[in-house]
Amino acid sequence: MPNVPQRLKELRKEFKLTQADIAKFLNISESAYGYYEQGRNEISISSLQKLAEKYGVSVAYILCESDVKNPHTQSINDEAEFQAFANDPSLQKWYKDLPKNREEDLQRLRKMWEILKDSGEIK
Repeated sequence: MPNVPQRLKELRKEFKLTQADIAKFLNISESAYGYYEQGRNEISISSLQKLAEKYGVSVAYILCESDVKNPHTQSINDEAEFQAFANDPSLQKWYKDLPKNREEDLQRLRKMWEILKDSGEIK
């Protein structure tokens, strides 16, 4: 599991920024920011909030309390996926028919689904 210094470095590199870029953004010295990425100093709450906003992630993500970069974006994506599922006529039939099946048939179907997922045939 990543730690805060690793997460800071990962985000900075993802955005193709240097430590100097981030230090300037936070209005601190480059060495002060470098210490954050080395784990030698703890980052302030205000700096965390600024970086979270800059990177479009939650403070919880930077603090490694969550693996979801932005819960708001995640919920929008989940809702869009659900709507696509709900509006697909062939899937609506499955949705209506599944509850009518016996529990053991549903368990078999779940097992088959897991086998397909594990084999990489379903993502």
